[in-house]
Amino acid sequence: MITHDIRSEAANHIILERGRQVLRAEIDALVQLEALLDDSFSAAVRLLDSTEGRIVVTGMGKSGHIARKIAATLSATGSPAIFIHPAEAAHGDLGMVRHGDTLIVLSNSGATTELTPVMQHCRHLRIRIIGVASRLDSPVMQAADVRLLLPQVREACPSNIAPTSSTVMMLALGDALAMALMDVRGIARDSLKQLHPGGAIGLRLMAVSEMMHSGASLPLVDLGTPMREVIMTMTSIGFGVAGVVDGDRRLVGVITDGDLRRHIGDLLDGTAAVVMTPNPKTVPLDMLAEDALMIMNDCKITTVFVMDEERPDYPAGIVHIHDFVRYGLS
Repeated sequence: MITHDIRSEAANHIILERGRQVLRAEIDALVQLEALLDDSFSAAVRLLDSTEGRIVVTGMGKSGHIARKIAATLSATGSPAIFIHPAEAAHGDLGMVRHGDTLIVLSNSGATTELTPVMQHCRHLRIRIIGVASRLDSPVMQAADVRLLLPQVREACPSNIAPTSSTVMMLALGDALAMALMDVRGIARDSLKQLHPGGAIGLRLMAVSEMMHSGASLPLVDLGTPMREVIMTMTSIGFGVAGVVDGDRRLVGVITDGDLRRHIGDLLDGTAAVVMTPNPKTVPLDMLAEDALMIMNDCKITTVFVMDEERPDYPAGIVHIHDFVRYGLS
């Protein structure tokens, strides 16, 4: 506890050390949890995978807050889940739980009395239960079909009262269940994108094909195109670059402002084949936009051609650095 004596600036090191003690305690709890994980974890994931209905997560107090987060994480990763409050469940919300669901119950002590009606109702409906607690002889674990045992650790709270280390373990265990379930169900990036069309995650899952310019906006010229026409293409379309294609329409080079400057002495006398830089940097159609941006930054280029998925030598589109800024990626 921070007392009046350490509220001065000179006592900042005491506060800092207290923060580090808390983090060390919680890290140690996670290390113990990892060591305790056994085949019951695999059984829990298999049980969740076989769930025909929804995954119902419940807990009281701080465990309830963690249960709500676990339900949200499961839903966000392709496994429909809901949180049910034990107290509200006893006043009608048990109707949300149906045959075919699976229940996850969180309670560090395993003896939270408010959970009893929920577990009894699920037993009546023959709903399978995954118990998460630190005592195998507790009511929660005795009622569970699969038991995920938490190590009995000291809370990071100085009085060993406020749920801290125990709730960190529950949250981490919930993440582990959700991620392992994703693997078992083969939930890939495309599925996650459908569940996260907006926000920062939606942007991170955006493919470069979703922001590229194509068709008439694609600045392409032939190998034999006179440089006067190349310059017109570069300026009229507005990317400051032209892709050079051969007779089969395969991308063989690129002309940028830098190429124009290097040939300024005889620029208008040449053709695209003479001025171009061969073998330009390209990206595939399905590459994540943030990965394409990283490549552009690493190569110090402002535009990159996007290549056809089935014909990797053929340009399907182009993206400019401003496109990433427009979508909020920078």
